[in-house]
Amino acid sequence: MAESATTGHPYWPRELQLPGYRHNEKPLWKLLSFVFAGSGLLLAGTWLLTARARAGRPGVARRLVVCWFAVCAFVHGVIEGWFSLYHGQLAGDQAFLSQIWKEYAKGDSRYISSDNFTVCMETITAWAWGPLSIWTVFAFLQNKPYRLVLQLIISLGQLYGDVLYLFTEYRDGFRHSEPGHPLYFWFYFVFLNSLWILIPVALILDACRHLSAAQAAADQQRPKAKST
Repeated sequence: MAESATTGHPYWPRELQLPGYRHNEKPLWKLLSFVFAGSGLLLAGTWLLTARARAGRPGVARRLVVCWFAVCAFVHGVIEGWFSLYHGQLAGDQAFLSQIWKEYAKGDSRYISSDNFTVCMETITAWAWGPLSIWTVFAFLQNKPYRLVLQLIISLGQLYGDVLYLFTEYRDGFRHSEPGHPLYFWFYFVFLNSLWILIPVALILDACRHLSAAQAAADQQRPKAKST
């Protein structure tokens, strides 16, 4: 994405005004390495923890679910939590997490302009789904009976928030990015956000299946009322 000579920044729309904007000091590879290497290490650590779960080692699919919620706790609580707190000063800030958001904003400039919807959506995501994701990891490791309820609640929240996020940008004509750009549009905006569509849908269906089976079993054990 080329920098505009008139605005002094690389974001869309080109007329976007960002007083005090400063270019990132960190190279792209360092920013992406933090996100993906950090997520990878968290995945590996959680995978090892699931082998020592209270009810014995769960199946591969269930272990991957626990790993997913561990990554969600990191993304929601740390990365999106930072945005929730410091969105108003990202343009000129050089803190590491601020630079990550300035890079991602090349795919959606609503993040660097403190767009009202984006701030509200990310704040809810950070302070609701972040802590609940940690609780869900604990619930699965300890084999708590409410673990699938947490899975259902968080996945519904993630799906609803991401659908609104993508749909509002569609309604705006994708004006906050450069449609077709391989990195900023297709990878940052489309691919990364599609993960929070596809995986939550699968987890919602999984939770509904198990909870429905549990309710059916409970109904069968309930004594039938005597006919008069």
